[in-house]
Amino acid sequence: MDQNSNTWASIVHFSQFLAYIVPVLGIVAPIIIWQIKKDDPFIDFHGKEAVNFVITQFIIGLICGLLVLIGIGIILLALFGIYVIIYIVIVGIKASQGEYYQYPFCIRLIK
Repeated sequence: MDQNSNTWASIVHFSQFLAYIVPVLGIVAPIIIWQIKKDDPFIDFHGKEAVNFVITQFIIGLICGLLVLIGIGIILLALFGIYVIIYIVIVGIKASQGEYYQYPFCIRLIK
């Protein structure tokens, strides 16, 4: 792998933080970057991983949102938010170092 592949793979992950500026960008940016650069096997791996993590975030976010109705959802949303931030950073750094690394507790719908 070259440094260019590592950089793009890490950008795929870090682009999820755009959701804090414009929510839809946190979903669309990783998909667009992945689709443009997926000919590189390393970027393809990390693109799939990032998109699967976005899908997982959406599903867990919906579940936690529903659990807000019984009170526990607020705590779960906060804990999940911390998990998301920590693992985007960890996986983004691992990608920049040229490592194949997967998000733990991630639903892998795209293989």
